[in-house]
Amino acid sequence: MTRVWDVPVHDSTRVRDARTAAEGAAALAGLDGARAADAALVATELATNLLKHARGGQLLVEAVGPPDGRRGDLVVQIAAVDHGPGMSDVPAALGDGFSTAGSLGAGLGTCRRVADDFDLHSVPGRGTVALARIGGAARTRGHRERAAGRTGPGQPAAPGGGATPGEAPTGTPAPAAFSVRVGGVNIPFRGAEHSGDAWTCARDGDLLTLMLADGLGHGPEAARASTAAVRETHRAAHLPPAALLRRLDEALRGTRGAAVAVAQLDVRAGRLRFAGVGNIGARLREGGSWRHLLSRPGTVGAHRPSTLPETEAAWAADRLLVLHSDGLPSRWAPPTDPRLFLADPAVTAAVTVRDAGSSARPVRDDTAEAVLSPTPPDPR
Repeated sequence: MTRVWDVPVHDSTRVRDARTAAEGAAALAGLDGARAADAALVATELATNLLKHARGGQLLVEAVGPPDGRRGDLVVQIAAVDHGPGMSDVPAALGDGFSTAGSLGAGLGTCRRVADDFDLHSVPGRGTVALARIGGAARTRGHRERAAGRTGPGQPAAPGGGATPGEAPTGTPAPAAFSVRVGGVNIPFRGAEHSGDAWTCARDGDLLTLMLADGLGHGPEAARASTAAVRETHRAAHLPPAALLRRLDEALRGTRGAAVAVAQLDVRAGRLRFAGVGNIGARLREGGSWRHLLSRPGTVGAHRPSTLPETEAAWAADRLLVLHSDGLPSRWAPPTDPRLFLADPAVTAAVTVRDAGSSARPVRDDTAEAVLSPTPPDPR
């Protein structure tokens, strides 16, 4: 089941809770002692920064699979989210020795060096989201820096499924594949240990399938339904969305059932297919506008509709796909900051969820959001 540590950081006693959460996620991911210590260090530094610079915030810690959809070891993902004053000079804040609180100023620089992936988005007066991923072994990292802020590479899906494009039978070069990446956040209702929402991506050749499930209600039984959907998605990632939903309907029999949406991108053909059942929201950015992708009423595992039409759309370098559960307020606004279209998709998801919530619209359920986006070109 989807285990998420949601740590509210509003006083110094919670810094230890953040460290403990990272240690728990590291154990779940199977990290060795050295990398588990790195994860705990990053959580400690990010939690401390929340207190020093943002007057508190929220730390989300979980073990996630490789967002390129390939089977592999889990990694620890740590997201620090706040509504603080924000940063006017992000590149300077990431340098060692920079501080606005009279400290040594080593926190963000340390996180950047230790993490396999690191990204940060900040807007003065709106707040900051910092995200780090720590995997099983330290590796050479290609962080991307941009004048307007910083975006990390996330975990991009290798072009053409990691293979060198070959020659077509006619002798003409095979079309280049789109390089894409997936990321997301998951927030359990009222700080519960397990979220009833779950998302995953699975890769089968040139097909990348993104699935988000919202188990009915919340708590362990809802989590059991969404976990079954994750498991079956990886077994049947070769199926198109409508056929996969039918397979999920069989797999979820005996559970509460779930609302499920499936988006599948053929990275070589540049075609996106979508189908959904229940109240999973889906929006596709096409150029400067956003398009709703509609699901059919029903419940996977209980009341699946007899017909499951698929929506198709072209994929391009300016596209961005957002899937979300109904924990996100219905009137949420898609991101408009152009930096978020280049950011790690998990950062885009965290900013969207943060900005959608308010004291006037309290969260009433688990909340998950997953984002599919092109991998920005490496500026080096």
